[in-house]
Amino acid sequence: MANRKDDHIKYALKYRSPYNSFDDMELVHHSLPDYDLNEIDLSTHFAGRDFEFPFYINAMTGGSNKAKVVNRKLAQVAEATGIVMVTGSYSAALKNENDTSYPSHQEFPGLLLAANIGLDKPVAAALQTVERVNPLFLQVHVNLMQELLMPEGEREFRCWKSNLSAYVRDISVPLILKEVGFGMDVKTIETAAELGFKTFDISGRGGTSFAYIENERGGNRSYLNEWGQTTLQALLNAQPLMSQVEILASGGIRHPLDMVKCLVLGAKAVGLSRTVLELVESYPIEKAIDIVNGWKEDLRLIMCALNCKTVEDLTKVDYILYGNLKDAIQFKNPRN
Repeated sequence: MANRKDDHIKYALKYRSPYNSFDDMELVHHSLPDYDLNEIDLSTHFAGRDFEFPFYINAMTGGSNKAKVVNRKLAQVAEATGIVMVTGSYSAALKNENDTSYPSHQEFPGLLLAANIGLDKPVAAALQTVERVNPLFLQVHVNLMQELLMPEGEREFRCWKSNLSAYVRDISVPLILKEVGFGMDVKTIETAAELGFKTFDISGRGGTSFAYIENERGGNRSYLNEWGQTTLQALLNAQPLMSQVEILASGGIRHPLDMVKCLVLGAKAVGLSRTVLELVESYPIEKAIDIVNGWKEDLRLIMCALNCKTVEDLTKVDYILYGNLKDAIQFKNPRN
């Protein structure tokens, strides 16, 4: 029987979203910049600390031999380029003490390492994860539709909100609540913020579809493959909350222009999954490192063309919406 984690890698690389919301947003060019290119500052701040660059490798995989190979490549790229890497869900390592598929500070002493765990796991599992990984922050993922579509998935969800409270109460490192590609809704952000979460990765539709992945693994609900809101739609929906919480963005981000569009809409940083996975699977590590370092220069170039010296300045950039994004209106149920 195929390993579920290996299936996730295989189908994540295979899937191509029929629509990417980033193509419906255009940034307004500025012809007379006030800054030299070497003055552009890419630093950002979230989860309690400063980061040199506004993008990171988001949680992907762990718990198999294939995952170990992929994670070593990702860790090499992250360490060499100085960007953060978030481990895949750490639950597999908690079940198997001999699991060596996740990167560690022992193996990669210069790695900026964060960890990920599912909200279905009790706080004791989160504490174990923090003790073993010593992460910069703990990313807590919510993957409701994926769990519902997995034959072996969770069927009990009442504990999720109480787990949120326990994580805030007992975990000492900064916490990030993360969707897994279905787009986090405003009500969820508000509820978790009331319980004490401050940072959220809205992770919208447009990149890896876990609905597609579970249907490829034998499910029969392909009509749900495009469930949820796109990354930019989720960011637009969250605009009223930008001054109250920290928003991160992921889902379908292909290159630095997509990154900048997220930052324009208020994201503090951007997480990349499949784009980096494709890099390390397609190129030698040194080439992948060169490409990621090139992204930094491309970000500076685009920011200069928008007359922005800092990431914060990007939130003042004018933009144009087309197509689905322009036409979309989030209707509220009149009975609510």
